[in-house]
Amino acid sequence: MNENQKRLGFVGIIVEDRKMCSGVVNDVLTQFSDLILARTGLPNAKGNTSIITLVIDATTDELGNLTGKLGNISGVSVKSGLAKK
Repeated sequence: MNENQKRLGFVGIIVEDRKMCSGVVNDVLTQFSDLILARTGLPNAKGNTSIITLVIDATTDELGNLTGKLGNISGVSVKSGLAKK
């Protein structure tokens, strides 16, 4: 499989301190908006925690860049996956 081939996938984001992190998370998502096909979120899932799910169309490198930037934000957890084809 060509790693430069775009594939459908998902990104799950848990923001543990919404007040502190939401602006930074939204800035990163804006930088990668060309990859995002759909976005849903629960802004106050429990207390000050929020959950965002993304449907993306990206290469493995693009996905790695996106999740790496999100994962480097303190208080943010990220999990992702891409379709095999």
